[in-house]
Amino acid sequence: MCNLFNQTTAKEAMRRVFSDLPWQDLTGNLGPADIYPDRPAAIVRADGPGMALAMARWGLPSPPQFHGKSGIDRGVTNVRNLGSPHWRRWLDPAHRCLVPLDRFAEPAGGTNVWFAPRNGDPAFLAGLHVRGWTSIRKLRDGETTDDLFAFLTCPPNAEVGAVHPKAMPVILSAPDEWAQWMLAPWPEARKLQRPLADGSLVRLEGTG
Repeated sequence: MCNLFNQTTAKEAMRRVFSDLPWQDLTGNLGPADIYPDRPAAIVRADGPGMALAMARWGLPSPPQFHGKSGIDRGVTNVRNLGSPHWRRWLDPAHRCLVPLDRFAEPAGGTNVWFAPRNGDPAFLAGLHVRGWTSIRKLRDGETTDDLFAFLTCPPNAEVGAVHPKAMPVILSAPDEWAQWMLAPWPEARKLQRPLADGSLVRLEGTG
């Protein structure tokens, strides 16, 4: 599963993609970053009549049976089974988000193999988010209240399947897809849980 991705051009993507909508930047001094589980990342969420670029912690609440004995919930980073009752409460447009993406990594042989959209245009992960969730993420921190997110996965395309045959992130690379994910009723939005076309990703070398 993808448990590492990079955001380098999130603010530029917002300027290019949502220039015709009112939007606000709530991320402060946001710089390029590799994003790991339980770390903050920029997400695009609905904000009144427009959009907001805001920070959220990577890892949605996990089902209670997966909490540790001390009540720790480490979160779920990748969401696949959208028929689960646990996820159905967060499938409406109010809980959908777009996660700016420059590249993502899949583990292979003790290292990471990185992939990026071939055309270099803005791309987003299809995400879900929850605001103001109280839980114990780390025992030393006790209860914290956080805005949380995760993104969908799907079967891999040819490029990712050669490295990780089980799954890849759901990547949206066209304006009509972004609108469909953020606004459409669920029967229409769920059709986007599918891999990018073969040949849409390039494997990067030397990215660590």
